[in-house]
Amino acid sequence: MKKIVKLKKVTIGEGLPKICIPMVGETISELLEEAEILKDIDFDVLEWRVDFFKDVANIDKVKQALQGIRAVLGEKPIIFTFRTAKEGGQKEVTTEFYFALNKAIITSKLVEVIDVELLSDEKDILGLVNIAHKNGVFVIISNHDFEKTPRKEEIISRLCKAQELGGDIPKIAVMPTCAADVLTLLDATRIMNEKYANGPIISISMAGKGIISRLSGELFGSALTFAAAKKSSAPGQISALELRKIMQLLHNDI
Repeated sequence: MKKIVKLKKVTIGEGLPKICIPMVGETISELLEEAEILKDIDFDVLEWRVDFFKDVANIDKVKQALQGIRAVLGEKPIIFTFRTAKEGGQKEVTTEFYFALNKAIITSKLVEVIDVELLSDEKDILGLVNIAHKNGVFVIISNHDFEKTPRKEEIISRLCKAQELGGDIPKIAVMPTCAADVLTLLDATRIMNEKYANGPIISISMAGKGIISRLSGELFGSALTFAAAKKSSAPGQISALELRKIMQLLHNDI
């Protein structure tokens, strides 16, 4: 039986795919404004894209921002993500700072999940996963390709590698250049889910061509999908309200 990931009252890996909304404010005041808006939106999980935050180099300011977000949104589970520039993020930092930042947030106990990039050094990933699990924090191990969609076998291989490294939720997001690329991602997701996954996975085909992948996770095996509230963090995100309605419609007929 596959594992599930329980984030407070939200269960990833059973039922409808859960909806995650990214926060992309550049200052604490912008983040708190976003959080107030999110209080009136139907979603399951929050992702703070801290690479958008102007004071990300100041770990104390990062913790202060997290405390503010938590004060507004209460029990909403939080994914902490610094997306590096090479994987589509806003900033590039040293490897040392990337892992120091994530370790500091893990031990702060202010988040439920961290996102660590698959293309990091394996020893660094394993060390971070170990620290996270000792502190009761789950780990997404992710990979993003903003240029293309790899072959089906490569997509599956990357998801399997993320799982082998201890990721509680392997994640991949790729860019389609044609409809066939979207089908490649969807079928790779199906195969991974049916044959290799020991828990929930996340897969995304980005941009307009890939929107179907954000809607059809229940059928193909992706357990969490990303929606936009105020501003999207990746191409192809649609509003949380529209996403929930469409997924429920598809669920009723599956």
